[in-house]
Amino acid sequence: MVAATIPGELRDTTHFADTLLITDDDVPYEEEILRNPNTLRCWLRYIQHKKDAPKSQLFLVYERCLKQLPGSYKIWKKYLDLRRAQIKGLNPIQHADLFEAVNECYERSLVLLNKMPRIWLDYCAFLMKQPHITRTRRTFDKSLRSLPLTQHERVWTLYLEFAKEVGGETANKLYKRYLKLDPSHVEAYIDHLLSLEHYDEAAVKLASVVNDDKFKSVRGKSHYQLWQDLCDLVVKYSEDIKTLKVEAIIRSGIRRFTDQVGMLYCLLAMYWIKLGLLDKARDVYEEGITTVMTVRDFTAVFDAYAEFEEEVITSKMELAAEREESGDVDKEEDLDLDMRLLRFERLMDRRPFLVNDVLLRQNPNNVLEWEKRVSLWKDDKAKVVETYTEAVQTINPRKAPGKFHTLWVHFAKFYEEGDDLESARSIFEKAVKVPFASVNDLAEVWCEYAEMETRHESFDNALDVMGRATVTPRLGNVNPHNVNFHDENVSPQQRVFKSLKLWGFYVDLEESVGTVESTKAVYDKIMDLRIANPQIIVNYATFLEENEYYEDSFKVYERGIDLFGWPIAFELWNIYLERFIRRYGGTKLERTRDLFEKSLDGCPPKYAKPLYLMYGKLEEEHGLARHAMRIYDRATRAVSDEDRLEMFNFYIAKASASFGVTATRDIYEKAIEVLPDRDARTMCLKYADIETKLGEIDRARAVYGHAAQFADPRSAESFWQKWHDFEVKHGNEDTFKEMLRIKRSVGYSVYAHNPISTEIKTA
Repeated sequence: MVAATIPGELRDTTHFADTLLITDDDVPYEEEILRNPNTLRCWLRYIQHKKDAPKSQLFLVYERCLKQLPGSYKIWKKYLDLRRAQIKGLNPIQHADLFEAVNECYERSLVLLNKMPRIWLDYCAFLMKQPHITRTRRTFDKSLRSLPLTQHERVWTLYLEFAKEVGGETANKLYKRYLKLDPSHVEAYIDHLLSLEHYDEAAVKLASVVNDDKFKSVRGKSHYQLWQDLCDLVVKYSEDIKTLKVEAIIRSGIRRFTDQVGMLYCLLAMYWIKLGLLDKARDVYEEGITTVMTVRDFTAVFDAYAEFEEEVITSKMELAAEREESGDVDKEEDLDLDMRLLRFERLMDRRPFLVNDVLLRQNPNNVLEWEKRVSLWKDDKAKVVETYTEAVQTINPRKAPGKFHTLWVHFAKFYEEGDDLESARSIFEKAVKVPFASVNDLAEVWCEYAEMETRHESFDNALDVMGRATVTPRLGNVNPHNVNFHDENVSPQQRVFKSLKLWGFYVDLEESVGTVESTKAVYDKIMDLRIANPQIIVNYATFLEENEYYEDSFKVYERGIDLFGWPIAFELWNIYLERFIRRYGGTKLERTRDLFEKSLDGCPPKYAKPLYLMYGKLEEEHGLARHAMRIYDRATRAVSDEDRLEMFNFYIAKASASFGVTATRDIYEKAIEVLPDRDARTMCLKYADIETKLGEIDRARAVYGHAAQFADPRSAESFWQKWHDFEVKHGNEDTFKEMLRIKRSVGYSVYAHNPISTEIKTA
């Protein structure tokens, strides 16, 4: 063994043994180091070799290496980690000398490695475990001065942890320094202030954050959330807030965050409650329930208000009970309690009105809510009139979502029910001048006006009202007849004279209480304005007929037919012709025929059948049978395809009844010629039955033979069965064979002309 002496300068700093025995295994490494003392690889191999040796020997190798290579980061890092690991878990107070030795090692390393952030971080973290607050803080400061700015964030992360552990004014100043580097972490500083119970300073800082529109929370909080945090803070610790004006802050939030007004009003009221200013809190609640714009906000404020009053009343009642038990009398307190109970009861009674106020603030043009408000006042007539007056003055007719005219009508009916007709008339007179969104609303008001007069048997006034309503306005150079009833650019007052609803009511009123001439004048005015509908035409004609103005009623029908085209003219012709025939019967046959010919001129086929049948019936009852047959014959050509078979059947039935069965042969033959195959086959069967009944067996067989071309044996089995039965009953062997031959030929013909069958045959 070889003894090696430790240099004096190392002995002083490391406190190791004075001598070290070098074993035979160490000799090669020592020799290598002697040859290459500045080679890091040689030292690393030596350190690796000594890793299992006693720590004192390993530390000495490190010290010798660092003396040769004092700037080696790798050696220093390994050495410092090893020194820290050796004292891990020891109490820094009881083993202060060991911790101080490691501290000295770090100080020596930082002489040359002061730009290495890892060394600084390890050193600072190591110092944080020791009771050296000032030394640790100064070491952090040295690291910040030594390291470039890009590395400061790493240091500050650990530095802030140190600040949290230390707390107090030291931490406060450290946070302030850190915010100069990165102001975005102000929320952490605010949390720290709250932990120190520096509520006023925290509120000031949070207020500055809220006022900074460019601030973005690193915690992902929105601007409103920060504002809410501020409000919660100043309200919760209201007694500690001295610098900020809390009421101004919350009111600014009420103006900015319109969707959270209810919550902010509650916070403001709670602020005054905590300060003991209950009257101010009540004023805030009152302001809230009378200014919020949504039912949700109103509910929040009202519930908080009610709860506040209940708590105050409860506390007052408890005090009153205690005074009663003790025999004390305090009239002022008892009076105050009674006043609070009355105030609370009135608050509960006001709730429906307050809710209605909220909805009307949302939309002052809401007719339904104004109606609800009227119903809330019940028997308070003065308030009802006041509400109606305010409603009609506030609502914009063009923007009202409901039926604005009903509000005017109900207003007038309110006076009517109170037997104040003059006031009701005054309301209606104002209502008819309102520019309603729809002309129909104005017409409804006029009708209600006249109905009110009618209910009170003021029929002359009712007629005068309707006369004024339907008067043609003066439009300068514009012809009133050219006014478009649906033109929204023209005011309702200038279009209402074309309202059919208004004229309909006017006509009904005239028919009820007017004269025949005045009623005719109203109907004629409707016709002149060309606004009549088919019902008006029928009503006018019926009215004239009931008053025995028959010719005038027929003229009305003709005017209506000229006014309307098909298919409306069809309904008018039906009524006109039926009533004309009922009136004159066969006395004016030629005129009646002219009317029928006029009705059939240009009549669409789908409407022709009823007119022809009515025409034919006229000729049968009042004219000649052959004329009727000619009409039915014309009908078979004029009606639509869907009605043609039925028309032929009707024609055959009438001809048979009038001229005998033999007279129908030509009709059958014509029908078979013009009808489609399916209907022609049906007609052939009927024709054959007729001929069979007449004993014309050959003619019947010929009809069957002709009809065979329309009857596919595969689909028309009933036809061939009837022919089969006919031949069995009336034929012979030859005729039966002929029937079978025709059946085969028809089947083959259909089969041969079927493309699919052709392909099968070819295959």
